[in-house]
Amino acid sequence: MKIRKVLICIDESEFSQHAAEYGFDIAQIYSAEVGLVHIVEPLAPVADTTDTLTGVPFDASVGLPESIELENIQTERSNIILERARLAFGGGLAVSKFTEYGLTADGIIECAVNFNADLIVMGTHQRTGIDRWFLGNVADDVIKNSEVPVLVVPFKK
Repeated sequence: MKIRKVLICIDESEFSQHAAEYGFDIAQIYSAEVGLVHIVEPLAPVADTTDTLTGVPFDASVGLPESIELENIQTERSNIILERARLAFGGGLAVSKFTEYGLTADGIIECAVNFNADLIVMGTHQRTGIDRWFLGNVADDVIKNSEVPVLVVPFKK
């Protein structure tokens, strides 16, 4: 099997930076194209849209301009994260940058399919116990649902 395209998952954590270094090294060895993906997860919606004073539902879209502004800020931040990784590790490689919106594991898998990746490289926060139960494990979800091989790069402080 030839590795022609490597999708590297990136965020601001040292875990993903460590994994990005591995991913770019693999891409260098195979002279592969790199796709960098950053996922912007949706904000939690307001749980109760009822005015507690009158008991009447209110229009949750009233704050829409603020949410559009927040989305623009998140997109801008994503571009900075992706460009920083490209500059740090991408020397001489063809690099495509993707910002996906939605649940992290789903976004990674969808991007891998659209990019036609041969390998997904990602870091792991190595959550255990109650943290893992509450926050889940994105790497586990990607491994379970991806049809593309996944390299999970551990990082210990």
